Amino acid sequence: MADIKTEVMTVNMGPQHPSTHGVLRLVLELDGETILSAAPTIGFLHTGIEKTTEQKKWQQVIPLVERMDYLSAQSNSMAFSLSVERLLGVEVPQRVRDIRVLLAELQRINSHLVWLGTHGMEVGAVSVMLYCFAERELLLNINEMIAGFRMFPSYMRIGGLREDLPRGFHDVVRTFLSTLPSKLDTFEDLLTQNEIYLKRTQGVGVVSAEQAVAYGLVGPIARAAGVDYDVRKVFPYLGYETYDFRVPTQTTGDVYARYQVRVAEMRESVKLCLQALDRITPTGVYAIDDPRITPPPKDRVYTEMEALIQHFLIYSQGFTVPAGEAYVPVEGPRGEQGFHVVSDGTNRPWRVKSRAPSLLACQALESMIVGGLIADVIAVIGSIDVVMGDVDR
Repeated sequence: MADIKTEVMTVNMGPQHPSTHGVLRLVLELDGETILSAAPTIGFLHTGIEKTTEQKKWQQVIPLVERMDYLSAQSNSMAFSLSVERLLGVEVPQRVRDIRVLLAELQRINSHLVWLGTHGMEVGAVSVMLYCFAERELLLNINEMIAGFRMFPSYMRIGGLREDLPRGFHDVVRTFLSTLPSKLDTFEDLLTQNEIYLKRTQGVGVVSAEQAVAYGLVGPIARAAGVDYDVRKVFPYLGYETYDFRVPTQTTGDVYARYQVRVAEMRESVKLCLQALDRITPTGVYAIDDPRITPPPKDRVYTEMEALIQHFLIYSQGFTVPAGEAYVPVEGPRGEQGFHVVSDGTNRPWRVKSRAPSLLACQALESMIVGGLIADVIAVIGSIDVVMGDVDR
């Protein structure tokens, strides 16, 4: 046995590998199946969205930011709208705030369902993917109901919402929320005590609380390591301080802990959605009453010259935002998400910079997988829930 020689092998995982969740490339040095070093390489999906926003009117930025983290579209548009509204010095009506909370929490459930389904499939639990995507389809139906689009509704706007909630919205959402907890029970029955899943996830991809803070990790990754940080609690927005919910945490910081945190977060989001739904009247105000920002109702556009002129100016010229800068973070599905918006007083942003939690998760990936097995790389990448559109923006 002493005469056996081994050779270090360098291999590429990605950017076409289906389990790297997009175009992430890992350059791995292997000794057998043990990882000696790992170099995450990004940039294969660069879209230039941040730069493109400088050529768009303020309201036109909404569809762009929704496509950065495409599993967090509503949270992205909400974060951008909040930052611009701070620059404008306006406060949206309470009903709009509650609708935004409801849609953001539904988006969190949507994102976590995609994560759970794909992560489960990658470690061998194919049934979980089928169950999760069946539930996610119902959430996409809700998006289609409010805006006509399934993944990128562009329903949240600066100053409010695109239009009022459709007829029957409350019933559809309440039906979905009433059945989801039992579905989550089913998912947990399949995974939580599954011996194969436990061996694939416990003690794998460990991140300590100190490492999480040092890397700037947020969201479920940090909370699974014991870092009790949630923007909704620390820097409340949209009235989250008036809602009753808890922030799930774990201490082991491994793949299994991240699974536990996300499932618990979905249950908390159900509670938040039900509270928001109780506060929202079926019909009512859906935007701020400010003619500089909000287009007039269509019935007035068709009958009043002043409303027609206002409509034309808003859609052709947009509106100006006072010079300054603002950053209002929100708690997206992957953690703190926000847009540092800079205005030079014109009808277009001077600069929009996104704080992308997925980028920081990629940065910490090396420390999670070095020393482990190549089979564990798949479980770890799935557990950090990166969206490459959020990284290469």
